[in-house]
Parts: sequence; structure tokens; C-alpha cells
Amino acid sequence: MLLEVRDLHVEFHTRDGVARAVNGVSYGVDAGETLAVLGESGSGKSVTAQAVMGILDIPPGRITGGEVVFQGRDLLKLKEEERRRIRGAEMAMIFQDALSSLNPVISVGDQLGEMFTVHRGMSRKEARARAIELMDRVRIPAARERVKQYPHQFSGGMRQRIMIAMALSLEPALIIADEPTTALDVTVQAQVMELLAELQREYRMGLILITHDLGVVADVADRIAVMYAGRIVESAPVHDIYKAPAHPYTRGLLDSIPRLDQKGQELYAIKGLPPNLMNIPPGCAFHPRCPLARDVCRTDEPPLYEVSPTRGSACHFWRECLDD
Repeated sequence: MLLEVRDLHVEFHTRDGVARAVNGVSYGVDAGETLAVLGESGSGKSVTAQAVMGILDIPPGRITGGEVVFQGRDLLKLKEEERRRIRGAEMAMIFQDALSSLNPVISVGDQLGEMFTVHRGMSRKEARARAIELMDRVRIPAARERVKQYPHQFSGGMRQRIMIAMALSLEPALIIADEPTTALDVTVQAQVMELLAELQREYRMGLILITHDLGVVADVADRIAVMYAGRIVESAPVHDIYKAPAHPYTRGLLDSIPRLDQKGQELYAIKGLPPNLMNIPPGCAFHPRCPLARDVCRTDEPPLYEVSPTRGSACHFWRECLDD
């Protein structure tokens, strides 16, 4: 296993109290595999990724338990200097807002080249040549001329390609893509995801794709982990989840996707709101919004039941959900 996250817990200490953002998350990804992590905003997807990358704001954030084992090493036990050497070189992250993630006063060529000067000790001239190669690789037209330009001179889709190029620059074993297509139109989304999938196959990287868009996931993911209130509530191969979800929350997400064969019908929405992470309901955190909720759901937190050897569901009534 390339990466294993085991029973990870993350809290944020604020003036109003303690927000339990991640509550025992466990998942893994192999080389060449794509794991999609789904869920509404505030479910803990990005916080988990930040803890894995070692870029969590501490304070107010605090990792209170768990392990993050990458290529046999528990990253949470390494010194910051060792983590810094791993970031970029062995694992990299693509952020959702490329414009705010790129430095507006430094040319894209210098930002790409910095990876090679810092991690590989290259001269500025050598780094600039590699930056041009990378921009060509992610299909940015006229790379030799545009390498001197600044982020604001590129479109949203092109800036996202630059972020992908930056993440790929040192050929890491693992890439975490946090909502990489959120601000892009549908056509550009498809182009960016196609490019990311193609590069992943070429370099045989592990990819963790964080998103709330089930449409993006269908064609690229091997497995899906669905998060709610800081927990994984369902984990399964992608085709199993689309064919028959084993958790009411997953079913609600799927039912919320607009369909061409349902023109004129009211779009389904999951009732209620995600819970306040400072006051997560007892029992199953989803029970106030769940159509299958019963008394046991309000008192007993469900474990991740084994639906099959490759599938788990944190629902007391997962069989009924499958049969629905």
C-alpha cells in the first residue's frame, strides 16, 4: 500500500469550543490507483488531506490520534525538516483555487523552476528549461513564450494546468487533488480531468481526488470513500456505489445529481444541514436527515460494517438501503 491513513483524528480549538473535524478516518491508496473522497462542504475531506500533507494550521488545528503511513513511514512521527523533503518530491497537492495558490508577483516559469532549484539543486537556466518542458507536457500553448508571464495572464483552466505541472514536476509517488475543477466550466473540467488521468497512468502515481461532484468521479476513480461529519460512512469500488449505494447519505448524494430523463421534475435535495462539528449528534451523525433513521440510530454510533470484502457502510440498516 502506497499510503494508509489509520484512525486519524483532527480537532480545531476555537473561542466557541472544539470542532471535531476528522473522527477516525481510515483509507488507503495504491500506486496507480485513484481514490475519490466525496462529501458536502465541512465533511472533513480537505482537513484530512492537509493532515496527510503536513500543511495543517497548528494551532488552531491539532492531530489528536492516528497514523499516516506513506511508503512504510509514519509521517506524523517525522520531524518537520523530513516532512518538508517529502512534500513536493514524494507527495504533492493540487489546490482548488489556482489563482490564490500561485504567487501573483512571480512568473509561472520561476514558480515551476523553484521546485528544481530547491529539491534538485539545478541552475536557474536548467530549471527554466524544465519549466518549459512541463508546460508543454500539460498542453499549454506557446510555452517558451508564456513561461515569462504571470498567473493573472492565464485563464482559469490554464492556471489549473500550471498547478498540475507544479505537482508533477518532481514525479511524486502520490498526488492529492483538492477540488481541482471547482471554478472551471464543464468543458474545461473534462479537459483537466482527462489530462490528470492520462498523466497518472503515465507516471503510475497514486491519486486522491477530493470532490463533491459525483459526475467528475464516475470516469476516473477506482474506489470511493464518502465522508460525513468527519467520518467515512461508505467505502467501495466506484461501480458498486453507482449501482447500489449502501448508505442513505450516499444515496442522497446520487439522487441529487440532475438527470436528463427527469426534465421538469423537482431536483432532489437532502433535507436539513450538515451538523455543527462542535456539537455532532449522538449515535449516527446523519440520523437527523436520514429517511431510514430509527431509535438505535439516535443512540448507537454505527461501525463501518463489512458489506463485502471490498466494501463497508456505517449504517445499521445498510441491507435495507441496498434493497431500496
